[in-house]
Amino acid sequence: MNAVARQLKRIAQVFGKEEPPEVKEKTLKIFLKHLRQTVEFPCMLTGSEDFEWEEFYIIGPGSKKEHEQLRKTNASYLDTFELIDFVLDPYGDEGIHAEVRRLSDKKIFILPLDYLKVKPRKSKNFGVISDYGVWFVNYR
Repeated sequence: MNAVARQLKRIAQVFGKEEPPEVKEKTLKIFLKHLRQTVEFPCMLTGSEDFEWEEFYIIGPGSKKEHEQLRKTNASYLDTFELIDFVLDPYGDEGIHAEVRRLSDKKIFILPLDYLKVKPRKSKNFGVISDYGVWFVNYR
């Protein structure tokens, strides 16, 4: 069994199914419960890709200097965060979010969990957070 098949099997097991189910309010609540039971604290996170506000600066024409300035008030994929808690659908846009504290200045943010990854990769939490992202992105 390859790595992708093993991951899909792990995701399906969260729901007691053979295949991962579609992302819906009910299945999100099940995965949220799984995260709360499985993730060990402290849990450090960073961006898995640039956040939406950063695309203009990372892949678009925005200036690096302006990006650095905006990072002082906005969460960046380059930041390291400590997980505080999981939050279900705080903005009505579906999905599980993470309430996090940025290590550099202790600011609190609520970020989509599928935009985050565990740091370091060898952490026990890496797989479960990664599993959520794969499920949320591919099954909604």
